Amino acid sequence: MGRRVFLIVLDSFGIGAEPDAAEWGDEGSNTLCACATTGELHVPNMASLGLFNIEGALESPYDVSLAPVDSPKGAFARLQEASAGKDTTVGHWEMAGVISPHRFPTYPDGFPAEVIDEFSRQTGRGVLCNKPYSGTQVIQDYGREHLKTGDLIVYTSADSVFQIAAHEDIVPPEKLYDYCRIARRILTGKHGVARVIARPFTGEWPHFVRTPRRHDFSLEPTGKTMLDVLCEQGKDVLSIGKIYDIFAHRGMTDHVFTSGNAEGIERTVEATSRDFEGLCFTNLVDFDMVYGHRNDAVGYARALSYFDENLPRIMDGLREDDLLMICADHGCDPVTPSTDHSREYVPWLVAGPRVRAGVNLGTRPTFADVSATVLDYLGAPALGVGTSHVREILEA
Repeated sequence: MGRRVFLIVLDSFGIGAEPDAAEWGDEGSNTLCACATTGELHVPNMASLGLFNIEGALESPYDVSLAPVDSPKGAFARLQEASAGKDTTVGHWEMAGVISPHRFPTYPDGFPAEVIDEFSRQTGRGVLCNKPYSGTQVIQDYGREHLKTGDLIVYTSADSVFQIAAHEDIVPPEKLYDYCRIARRILTGKHGVARVIARPFTGEWPHFVRTPRRHDFSLEPTGKTMLDVLCEQGKDVLSIGKIYDIFAHRGMTDHVFTSGNAEGIERTVEATSRDFEGLCFTNLVDFDMVYGHRNDAVGYARALSYFDENLPRIMDGLREDDLLMICADHGCDPVTPSTDHSREYVPWLVAGPRVRAGVNLGTRPTFADVSATVLDYLGAPALGVGTSHVREILEA
């Protein structure tokens, strides 16, 4: 079989504030070091690949006792975001070779009447909330009224998102997805938010809980991605987790949704035993959704430790010509007062049987170095964005 690349995104695993972080309200953020303050962070396998050797990764206002290893086994780098953003869509697109020079619209005062009125007209339902809100708190505060009226709970955050929460007994998930598709058609042009997100929940007040049937409806990437190129070249592109939604179902030959990190890890382990040629692209969302946005530093640290504990299972499945890449799409420092994403550098670890040990690629100016390297390694045409590091990373 041909070459395979396994690209795993630890959603929101930032490693320090970027130079312009203050412009985003994120000065001093460092998700890695924030997790280390809990005493619950145990990531010896990522550390052995060079996680703590990455330039600037341990620089933060937090008091932590992390230290680089003497002889890293992998190649490693710090990636800076060239796009104007700090969210899932922008981060993944840039990783795949599409840089977004303009910020997606956000709505700190809620969505305008022209959007909400048209959404209500097309769905036939009223709207509750319509303001920035915590996803877990909004169902506690508006869930009972939703049950009485059938009105949809619409809310946003500091990110460019239009989120719709509904109880599964009132609005079955498939109907909620239909409402999201309506919102997606409305939210274009100047109101073209990055994502419309279905947030189904169940239970009785005050014990409402969100279900794993979340679904994202993203804008289509504004340019050709590495996924598109690989498909054009006849390569396989396997999507695990929400990758399929992030890229608006474009540029993939196979996909599977997951209920969280544990299933995402299992599906990735299973993929190492599959015969394919191309890319397996995994997103592990719990770091962001379950822990980062809830400022649960202990939970975040334990989730990182769980991934690290299972990392050898993925690495054991690598074949001679396989590459494993571990990356992130933005930060979400769980110690700062904010519950939103943070403008941070992200790690890039590369491992595999043919990877040279201890290659320090320093700080790279764009996440797009990931796509440039993947395409080069898989023998696909370059997008002209980012720099390939195949020759530095690989043994002769």
